[in-house]
Amino acid sequence: MALSLYVDTARWRAHQKSVLDQFPGLVPVCKGNGYGFGHERLADEAIRFGSDMLAVGTTYEAARIKDWFSGDLLVLTPFRRGEEPVPLPDRVVRSVSSVDGVHALVGARVVIECMSSMKRHGVKEEELGQLHAAIEDVRLEGFALHLPLDRTDGSDAVEEVIGWMDRLRAARLPLHTMFVSHLRAEELGRLQQQFPQTRFRARIGTRLWLGDHEATEYRGAVLDVTRVTKGDRFGYRQQKAASDGWLVVVAGGTSHGVGLEAPKALHGVMPRAKGVARAGLATVNRNLSPFVWAGKQRWFAEPPHMQVSILFVPADAQEPKVGDELVAHLRHTTTQFDRLVDR
Repeated sequence: MALSLYVDTARWRAHQKSVLDQFPGLVPVCKGNGYGFGHERLADEAIRFGSDMLAVGTTYEAARIKDWFSGDLLVLTPFRRGEEPVPLPDRVVRSVSSVDGVHALVGARVVIECMSSMKRHGVKEEELGQLHAAIEDVRLEGFALHLPLDRTDGSDAVEEVIGWMDRLRAARLPLHTMFVSHLRAEELGRLQQQFPQTRFRARIGTRLWLGDHEATEYRGAVLDVTRVTKGDRFGYRQQKAASDGWLVVVAGGTSHGVGLEAPKALHGVMPRAKGVARAGLATVNRNLSPFVWAGKQRWFAEPPHMQVSILFVPADAQEPKVGDELVAHLRHTTTQFDRLVDR
């Protein structure tokens, strides 16, 4: 009995192919929990479709994935002086976001991040002149721009990249390869047309692995069902049942990421209103679970346990049976499954 991730493999791979066709030279990203699939599975997929490079989040991830993927590994977290040294093969490429970092990586393969409108990290325009001497001592794989997802000011992503291309060219820095994130295929095509001598490589994770929502589904197995009547006490805190129904124990708890939620950016009045409503219900211990039964998301009977959740299903719904599986609406990047099932 488990929290399972079901994958419609043919459909999932057809989506991967559609993304690969739109973004020639794409660098697949495998970081964090492997977008819910795990590092080993995504490394296998990258090998299957012939990628020569895989982007990972940290040096620690690179140290694990190096045994599963034999191509180049691009570490996205920028190098910092004083970081813990991690033994890595020469095929690992380090991202660097400062001139000092370039100086510290003598002999290494590096990608230099430029400061985009994300304002997260990167070398600034006024520092480009200092890069000339610095890059003499490293093996420069290219420059990179990590761009924002939303552009509420109406700015153009392509124009931002062009601006940096012009700055790099004016600083007489090599422009053979530019790694970019969060561009549409049409935008990438415009750039490639304008700069035919530069190879643009899109680093893509979410769109590649999670772009087809119908290709995957989480399900939690029902482990136990107990009938309760209004007023019965139950659970760790011995709360009272608000009405007649069933307590349903389902696989999937906090160790899987159930009940843990990453903050979301809310746009518009309705999403904000729903957020306020959910927060209000939570103050009286009413929390909606991600599990669906008989067409409705069901309420947690109490906060999820480490490996299971207890749901309340009212008496007017069909009684769940042990062995049934409940669809769970879970965020891939915060969920750990017990088993992955290809179908």
